[in-house]
Amino acid sequence: MGGCAGSRRRFSDSEGEETVPEPRLPLLDHQGAHWKNAVGFWLLGLCNNFSYVVMLSAAHDILSHERTSGNQSHAVLLADILPTLIIKLLAPLGLHLLPYSPRVLVSGICAAGSFVLVAFSHSVGTSLCGVVFASISSGLGEVTFLSLTAFYPRAVISWWSSGTGGAGLLGALSYLGLTQAGLSPQQTLLSMLGIPALLLASYFLLLTSPEAQDPGGEEEAESAARQPLVGTEAPESKPGSSSSLSLRERWTVFKGLLWYIVPLVVVYFAEYFINQGLFELLFFRNTSLSHAQQYRWYQMLYQAGVFASRSSLRCCRIRFTWALALLQCLNLAFLLADVWFGFLPSIYLVFLIILYEGLLGGAAYVNTFHNIALETSDEHREFAMAATCISDTLGISLSGLLALPLHDFLCQLS
Repeated sequence: MGGCAGSRRRFSDSEGEETVPEPRLPLLDHQGAHWKNAVGFWLLGLCNNFSYVVMLSAAHDILSHERTSGNQSHAVLLADILPTLIIKLLAPLGLHLLPYSPRVLVSGICAAGSFVLVAFSHSVGTSLCGVVFASISSGLGEVTFLSLTAFYPRAVISWWSSGTGGAGLLGALSYLGLTQAGLSPQQTLLSMLGIPALLLASYFLLLTSPEAQDPGGEEEAESAARQPLVGTEAPESKPGSSSSLSLRERWTVFKGLLWYIVPLVVVYFAEYFINQGLFELLFFRNTSLSHAQQYRWYQMLYQAGVFASRSSLRCCRIRFTWALALLQCLNLAFLLADVWFGFLPSIYLVFLIILYEGLLGGAAYVNTFHNIALETSDEHREFAMAATCISDTLGISLSGLLALPLHDFLCQLS
């Protein structure tokens, strides 16, 4: 009895069978597809957040040259977070019905637009428009690419998270380095227009088609070699995607996701309460670092911690993210007490705590989405990823409402 074409065994008769060795070329193709997707999602994470980090730094520089008032600084924070919040609130309601490719194009165009607007800005209003464009790009990109991971092996979540963590560190360093080297903020921003182009190239040319992929772990072999996304059927047509879910099903899934959403909201609330409300107040006079230098070190150590923990999924997986939320709240309480009573003797102790703060935040992010990928069904995974995206932005928004008034109150007391 002859075997089917493409099968791994051929039966010669009823008494025995002969094994046909698997061809080498498809295995190499599978490995190549895995690495293309891994690198693709890492670059997508890097580019999606890189443009936002760099552009926001430049917007603050331009506003500072124009003698920005406190109200204008608060306007920057509002323009920074409000568009992302709106996009993520709409994501589980209907954004998933839009095809992926147009969403990626809009994200790339908005990122490029933010660079151009801020580079040529001569007014606060234009700079704020640049902040809004960057916020739209970052929010839409995060919802889109995290939803897209539902159609790929779960390992890509780790690569995406690592890329987003690297963006904070590399984005801030590149802007600082280029301006310190003598380039103007305008020249620096225009030199980085290649970042949105790299984002589009990573999606359209590097990622392979998600058709017929097994969403299992990295160790599970893929069923066939994939071709680039250009010219292939888009992932939105895959059977079982969230576009087929009823409103009742979505609500049921969302209620189950609260176990993941609430801890991530708490983690981001606590860490951005520290970042927005306490960083400038953690000032040590018994050191050679100026106030501005101390603040920059706090930001850099925080970003380093986030990058390290968002890249740590291979060696450390955490199921109960509630523990991370509790530890982050303890961080907040401890640093708030130090601002009030000033009992820490050395800035290096604060350096360690802030590095630890970043580690907790990054670990909460990557483990939350990895746990969702493991514990949701195939038909619900795309919706679950999009719905959970609201967590970090909601935590940051809530912290801003409380941290900024508290910061002003503590400044008046000092």
